[in-house]
Amino acid sequence: MQSYTSSQAPVGRPEVEMVIIQPTPFCNINCSYCYLPDRSNKHVLSQATVTRLFTELFASGWTNPEITILWHAGEPLAVPISFYREAFAIIERLRPKDGPRPVVVKHSFQTNGMLITDAWCDLFKEWNVGIGISIDGPRELHDFHRKTRSGAGTFDKTIAGIRCLREAGYPFHVLSVLSRASLEMPEEMLAFYISEGIDHVCFNVEESEGDYVSDLFQGGELRQHFETFLRTFWHLARADGRIKFVREIDHALPRVFRPEGVRARNIQVEPLGMINVDSHGNVSSFSPELLGYKNADYGDFLLGNINTSSLAEIYKTAVDSAFLRDIQKGVEACRTHCDYFSVCGGGAPVNKFFENGRFDSTTTSFCTLTQMVPTDLILEAFDKFEQNLPDDGLATIAQSATQPAASSAHPPRMP
Repeated sequence: MQSYTSSQAPVGRPEVEMVIIQPTPFCNINCSYCYLPDRSNKHVLSQATVTRLFTELFASGWTNPEITILWHAGEPLAVPISFYREAFAIIERLRPKDGPRPVVVKHSFQTNGMLITDAWCDLFKEWNVGIGISIDGPRELHDFHRKTRSGAGTFDKTIAGIRCLREAGYPFHVLSVLSRASLEMPEEMLAFYISEGIDHVCFNVEESEGDYVSDLFQGGELRQHFETFLRTFWHLARADGRIKFVREIDHALPRVFRPEGVRARNIQVEPLGMINVDSHGNVSSFSPELLGYKNADYGDFLLGNINTSSLAEIYKTAVDSAFLRDIQKGVEACRTHCDYFSVCGGGAPVNKFFENGRFDSTTTSFCTLTQMVPTDLILEAFDKFEQNLPDDGLATIAQSATQPAASSAHPPRMP
């Protein structure tokens, strides 16, 4: 590593692909599996911090040509519409539009959907905001974990938000956390999505993170259960035709069949490949779930505060950190020992930390479910139709590897 000053970035500059911003830690509900440690705090990010963050980011020249800004953790819609109108305008004013490195910005929200109104839909349309709604399936599945602070179910208000989006003609995807019960119900889950006009679907398996410990990870049957669920859901969805996108399959396809020489990026193991900023301006990188946690070996996982440190200083702290050292050891261990490394790129550090107790480890249940199972199912299906594939079929599949949505092997999990 060369010598470094605050105005000079270390050799091997970062490639920022995603910025995850916490407009407020507050969440209006109290899901039983939530990993967020501070979700009763109503602090709101200042516009001065937004200005400082994106002045630093765009001046650095470190952004990809297209970046995603994900507003997330706790409930982003708990902050007024006026906040986003001002923040989006600031970012647009600062965004490089001409010159050698113009940047395209895509805003996205992950929300429980309960606060969506026509006015929110107007904002989404004005700024072409990507919308993800957290809903765990039919009422009995959704309300089991996703409750108000008084313990009531949240299904009705979430469905009302989804229907508001549909009536406005605005596209969205849903994210469902799969529990022990829903893993046995792929047909019912599919029927529910179709009945509500939902055609873009993402799954998270209920997992252990932070203070929450999932009973799904006790015993060795989870891989088979999820594989059976995903195979059944995917095949039925393909046969029906009304589900247009299943994240677990559609994000894995271009990584499995990418062209020779095209890498499968894993931004969770690259310093500042993903930048995470809390409502006070504290910055972390790697897995966003580490923001706000502390550990005796690594401290608080923070790299600095954007209000008082330059982005170059924050990057230098990341490069020199003990947890990056151990994350890189874990990546190399995966490279050496795991047959799925070329698809995965070294795993999700937060899951290694929470499941195995250390970053410099390899296989987790999370990577088994999100990387190995989808890869196996894709190759299983490919084996069955390979003989009937048109001559240009492989080229068509490989071409999809250039799609930005699939560039990260580990998109962050949303509650």
